[in-house]
Amino acid sequence: MNAVIDAVQAALAAEYAAVYGYGVVGGHLTGSRQADARQGYDAHRARRDALVRTVADLGASPAAEPVGYTLPFSVTGPESAARLAAYVEEHVAGAYGDVVRTALGGLRQDAASAMRDAAVRAVRWRGGSVAFPGLAERG
Repeated sequence: MNAVIDAVQAALAAEYAAVYGYGVVGGHLTGSRQADARQGYDAHRARRDALVRTVADLGASPAAEPVGYTLPFSVTGPESAARLAAYVEEHVAGAYGDVVRTALGGLRQDAASAMRDAAVRAVRWRGGSVAFPGLAERG
């Protein structure tokens, strides 16, 4: 059970970071790309809130959200904003992959769905797909 809680807490941390990241992304975009960023932001807020409840349902206290983040690279315009969105989605997909590996039943299904959604958003931001999105760093 501890492995499941640890994986869910890591996915929660990834969702916290995604919400923050999409705030940065959205500030550098306009038009339909900004609408895409809003959709990603809203999706990650919903997943974050669901994971807070999941952690509590598992009998643990949800990890607190950090007060700030260091971005992996400078975001200065639309191109780097899209790259950050893809980066965020790949990391979220990886975190949910860990939940899929450790959980069973409905939690595993929810994590697989979240992983798929993040991978699809990453493809949209990147403009192309990669094999096993989010899993490269876990090889």
